[in-house]
This record gives sequence, structure tokens and C-alpha cells, in this order.
Amino acid sequence: MARHDELLKPKEVARELQWNIRTLYRYIRKEQLRVVRLSAREFRIRRSELERFLRERETDKAID
Repeated sequence: MARHDELLKPKEVARELQWNIRTLYRYIRKEQLRVVRLSAREFRIRRSELERFLRERETDKAID
């Protein structure tokens, strides 16, 4: 599996983004971050999906 198609656990994504796991779940519930369902209760996030999510949020604006 290529690195961009690597499947990440929710905890790994939350740690990488320095988010609380509940924040990650909120983005998933709002369908702003797509997941791969492995079962009714288990899912993963593709590395490429995480990169897409971050690219869409890039900005050139300064933070006040």
C-alpha cells in the first residue's frame, strides 16, 4: 500500500492534528472528513483523505 493510501486509526489522526478525539469525530459526523468503514463500529482514514482535508483548509491570510 502506497503511503498516500495508508489507513490511519482515528487516534493516530487526532494525535497528528493535535486534536481531541471528539473534535475528529465531529468532523467525521459532519461528513467533512471521509472514512473507510471496516465494520459497523470500526473505521480508518486514508492518508490521502487527511491530506485533502488539510489542503482545503490552507490559507494565505494572517492570523489575527
